[in-house]
Amino acid sequence: MTVKERVAALHARMKETGIDAYLIPTDDFHGSEYVGEYFKCRKYITGFNGSAGTAVIMQDMAGLWTDGRYFIQAANQLEGTGITLFKMGEPEVPTIHEFLKKNLTQGMCLGFDGRTISAKEASELEKILDKNGVSLSVDYDLVGDIWENRPALSCEPVMELDIKWTGESRTDKIARIRKAMEEKEADTFVLTSLDDIAWLLNIRGGDVHCCPVVLSYLIMTQKAIKLFANEKAFPAEVLDALTKDGVTLLPYDSIYEYVKTFEKDMTVLLCKQKANSRLVSNIPAGVKILDEENLTLLPKAIKNPVEVENERIAHIKDGVALTKFIYWLKKNVGKIPITELSAEEKLYSFRAQQENFIDNSFDPIISYGKHAAIVHYFATPETDIPIEPRSFVLADTGGNYYEGTTDTTRTIVMGSVTDEEKKFFTAVLRGMLNLGNAKFRYGCTGANLDCLARGPLWELGKDFNHGTGHGVGYLLNVHEGPNNFRWKIVPGNTAVLEEGMITSDEPGYYVEDGFGIRHENMIVCKKAEKTEYGQFMYFEFLTMVPFDLDAVVPEQMTAHERELLNNYHAQVYEKISPYLDEDERVWLKEATRTI
Repeated sequence: MTVKERVAALHARMKETGIDAYLIPTDDFHGSEYVGEYFKCRKYITGFNGSAGTAVIMQDMAGLWTDGRYFIQAANQLEGTGITLFKMGEPEVPTIHEFLKKNLTQGMCLGFDGRTISAKEASELEKILDKNGVSLSVDYDLVGDIWENRPALSCEPVMELDIKWTGESRTDKIARIRKAMEEKEADTFVLTSLDDIAWLLNIRGGDVHCCPVVLSYLIMTQKAIKLFANEKAFPAEVLDALTKDGVTLLPYDSIYEYVKTFEKDMTVLLCKQKANSRLVSNIPAGVKILDEENLTLLPKAIKNPVEVENERIAHIKDGVALTKFIYWLKKNVGKIPITELSAEEKLYSFRAQQENFIDNSFDPIISYGKHAAIVHYFATPETDIPIEPRSFVLADTGGNYYEGTTDTTRTIVMGSVTDEEKKFFTAVLRGMLNLGNAKFRYGCTGANLDCLARGPLWELGKDFNHGTGHGVGYLLNVHEGPNNFRWKIVPGNTAVLEEGMITSDEPGYYVEDGFGIRHENMIVCKKAEKTEYGQFMYFEFLTMVPFDLDAVVPEQMTAHERELLNNYHAQVYEKISPYLDEDERVWLKEATRTI
């Protein structure tokens, strides 16, 4: 069916069930950023395949809300579908809540699959719409009803991570979380986010593309741990090890009935922002719910010394692959046929040569020319274009290794570039270097430091429409909270930067139908000296890949900024050159020359 035909089929089901508006988020049953094929209802209905967006379908309209990363992509993919694009955060564009409040009136019904909407969001919708006399219908998966040949739920094999990778045993992690439960006076901890469960149990899977997690829920008390997952995914040795450590496996879907057995004098800790509304609504009235962040969030984000050292190794391996790729691309452009997709395949082959490489950590973004202005563009057979000996290639890619997860962006000069392109290339690079070399007092958040990255662009009256950085998991989600860099101070953007947190540093600049520039390194937070003013902190670059000096304007940089770049390039050469052949090594020496 076409998108229009799918929307029409959904309209028919809405009429049958008495639903006037149907809400379709991107989420799976666990609030994951990226979801398995089974859960891609929003993509199925709208045709938009970006990682973030929510659809609202009514009988007389269909709309898609998405953020600034996807404005260009969404506009292209929605063309001709009859679905209206709502650009989140833009002037005079209503939020989804504002839209629903205005357009749903007395006696109307809003529907959604309660497993795909968080308990917090469902509660907010109920409060907003109850004043209008609007009811909620939360038990129907209407998209699933019309989805012909829907993919099955994933059931990829589960593996156990050795302590040489994790730096901490499963039993020690469990003991830490149980101690935190005691401090919170919680009898039970309900955990639904997939990366938290994988971290806690030292297991990994493949149930979400590029995210090595296992479809599961977990309920923990001081005496028992119940893991709700598909038993077929667990090899006997992994199941035996979990059982030995007090973990009991139960069927994946049985969580919804299990929580109904909670006794009324229990205190249950869970995060309503992450736990889905159907699960939370099944907990009996009278059970005390502590709605707090997952107890695993901060321990997972603060990497231990073993994880940090492993990440250094992963980034050297990744740096070798990317350096070989950049050399190959610059040497061969205009001489042999190269397209965005063939370049992507070539980079994958360089990563695959590295020991302990598992897979990409996200779908690679190899975008040439004007495609690079689409922040989260990724090439398809329909959009794939040749790479020519001019302009830029933006390569935002990463790998999962047993030693950790990488995420690196380089903007690579393919030939002639304009003075304007060089000016912004240099401005973005200055911002990346200034943030990555920040020194600051303990207690700062990413919002305190974000202006260091945006400053060179703000001086030019320019900016970029995405965050400056995100936390990165250890062989887990490439986007991980709570640490980040954002310029707006909003709820949820207040995490203090702790020693061991790994965050991306990735300012950019984009001209629609023109070009795109982004420079990204991963950095780990470390302790500096402690003085009478308190503990000071700094960052260490983990990423070891050269920046393309062919687009750098040294005169635009301060002497300190040139020193920062030269020092960084000296490290890149020292750490990467031993793994290159002679031609590559000679090229890297020139590519990391002092300016």
